[in-house]
Amino acid sequence: MTNSDTIFALSSGLGRAAIAILRISGGSAGAVLESLVGALPSAREFALRTLRNSQTGEVLDRSVVVWLPAPLSFTGEDCAELHLHGSPSVVAAVMAYLNHQPGVRPAEPGEFTRRAFVKGKLDLIEVEGLADLLDARTASQREQAMRQMTGEASSTFESWRGQLLSIRADIEAAVDFADEADIAVTAIQGVDGQIEALLQSITAALARSKTAEVVRDGVRVVLSGHPNTGKSSLLNHLARREVAIVSDVPGTTRDSIEVSLDLNGIPIILTDTAGLRFAASDAVEAEGMRRSRHHMAQADVLVWVWSDDVFGSENPDPVRCPDIVVRNKCDLRRPLVNHAENIAYHSISARTGQGIEGFVDALQAMLGNRFGDVDSALIVSARQQAVVIESIRLLNDCLAVSSAGLELKAEILRLAAEEIGRLTGRVDVEEWLGVIFSRFCIGK
Repeated sequence: MTNSDTIFALSSGLGRAAIAILRISGGSAGAVLESLVGALPSAREFALRTLRNSQTGEVLDRSVVVWLPAPLSFTGEDCAELHLHGSPSVVAAVMAYLNHQPGVRPAEPGEFTRRAFVKGKLDLIEVEGLADLLDARTASQREQAMRQMTGEASSTFESWRGQLLSIRADIEAAVDFADEADIAVTAIQGVDGQIEALLQSITAALARSKTAEVVRDGVRVVLSGHPNTGKSSLLNHLARREVAIVSDVPGTTRDSIEVSLDLNGIPIILTDTAGLRFAASDAVEAEGMRRSRHHMAQADVLVWVWSDDVFGSENPDPVRCPDIVVRNKCDLRRPLVNHAENIAYHSISARTGQGIEGFVDALQAMLGNRFGDVDSALIVSARQQAVVIESIRLLNDCLAVSSAGLELKAEILRLAAEEIGRLTGRVDVEEWLGVIFSRFCIGK
């Protein structure tokens, strides 16, 4: 298998559908399309054609085809698209035909996008944005991915790199013209100030990356509390399905249960945890309580659930102060066992739904305040964070060098510029390519 092969893959979903889109890319794409439909249609125009097996004359389908000659295609190579009828039998017959053509093979995961990267159609940030867009489940994830994919982030990173190259040029000018005092002094004036200003911009962008990372992966909202306070019932109500087992027996939930939800465009991972007693009854319950406290410590938003019929449940566990407190079972017509006048809480009934809307509104408001504004987030992945952290370290090292060491300053700036260049893939990115492109489906 080589990059010179012509590749093909189904780019739409598997199974029965109205349309199945099959992509072909590579030097033989035109010849393969001709063998199926006869003369090539006009470039970049949809054309209705009969697809035939050129060896047997069998009609494979009658469908729309598109011819996309290089370089104006997604991969930058000659490409063709077959918009087939979505019958699994039709797709299988056409793919079997393609697979028997010389120099033509099925694509590997992410190979179309990798070829687009190699041909300069996408930089590495845009590639990661495309991968995130394909995985996006909520509006905020889609918007964040689009900013990456459309080059908005790349332009900022390239601006940083350009500034570093410009500062380095000023320093090297001072070194080259060291005998001409006026030129050297003019060149070096304000260099540290420019580095500090750029360092401030990069550091601020890194600080915003935490919000972007949470939106990308999902906000972790954890329900915690004593046994039998109704955490599982609340989880089921919010998920609108029976996710967790609910019973009157305290301690029914012995392990953590997670469900993914979309709350006003923000992805959340809602976790129901095992109840926290004053003392565990057995080793299994002890392990469940240990895991509960671990989830509590890792939560982006911690919700403490208590109820009047569970003694002492209004007192949150000391492992962490909750972000939201919920008094459940407000529909019970009985005297209050516990009085929690000093705790501000949302009064709800997970059984009847009373008060749930107000609790959800409060949760949405909190999520919106903490994670809703990601418009300015540029750094959204662990790879990008690692590169930026290293760049910040280099720039701090550069500031620590005195004006007597101009050559060393210039060298450190060169390394910092190369590091920033790795963000978009301008330099030394081979080690990251396999990891990034393996996230894609076969047809991308």
